[in-house]
Amino acid sequence: MASGVDENGLVLFSSEELSEMSGVKFGGDFVEVTCGCTSHRYGDSVGRLRIFVNGELEITCECTPGCHEDKMTPAAFEKHSGRETARKWKNNVWVIVDGDKVPLYKTVLLKYYNQALKNSNGSSRSQNGRACHRDEFVRCSSCNKERRFRLRTKEECRIHHDALADSDWSCADLPYDKITCDTDEERASRRVYRGCIRSPTCKGCTSCVCFGCDICRFSDCSCQTCIDFTRNAKA
Repeated sequence: MASGVDENGLVLFSSEELSEMSGVKFGGDFVEVTCGCTSHRYGDSVGRLRIFVNGELEITCECTPGCHEDKMTPAAFEKHSGRETARKWKNNVWVIVDGDKVPLYKTVLLKYYNQALKNSNGSSRSQNGRACHRDEFVRCSSCNKERRFRLRTKEECRIHHDALADSDWSCADLPYDKITCDTDEERASRRVYRGCIRSPTCKGCTSCVCFGCDICRFSDCSCQTCIDFTRNAKA
C-alpha cells in the first residue's frame, strides 16, 4: 500500500504525494513519516510524525536513545528541540523529501490539520456567524507593557493560552507581530476595543466571553482548566 487508509477506507494521501518522503509508515487511521527540527545550538532533533484524518498531529521524539517524549504536538516538539525561534512550528518542523529538509507548511501533510482548523473556526462562532472570542491582553515580564492577542482561531487561542501560563512571557515571544519591548503600548483609548460583536467597547458579555470550548481548550495541555474541560467533554 502506498497511501494511508483509515477505518472507513478513505485514502489519506495519494502514492504520488508520499513517494519522495522518508520513513513513511501506515497505521489504521494515520500516516507516519520521519520529521525533525533544527537548533543552531543543539543540531537536529529527529522524530516520527503521525498525521490523522481528524487533523491531529502527534510526534514521538527520537532525539536521543533515552528520550521518552511522545504524543507531542508539533509546537511542543519544536520547543523540546531547543529551536531558538520557536512558536513557528509550521516553518521549523521539517520532513525529508527527496533527501532535502522541507518545512511542513510546504507539504501536503497539513491538509487535514488545516481542514480541521477551518471547521473548528466555524464552530467557535455565534449563531450570526461572527467570532465569539474577544481580544485579550498579556503583560510582558520585561517591559511591563500589555500586548494584544487576537483569539479568532484555535492556533491564536493556544498562543494566548500558553502566554498566559508563562510567568516569564515577553514581547519577544510573540510569533506574528513584529513587536519588541521598545514598541509603544496601545493607548488606553484603543485597548477598550476588544472585538465584541454586540458593542465595540464592551467590558465582557455572553457574546464575546467564552468559558470554555474546543477552540480555546486543549486536550494536550496539562493545566487544570484544560484537564477539567476535556474530562467534562468526554463525560
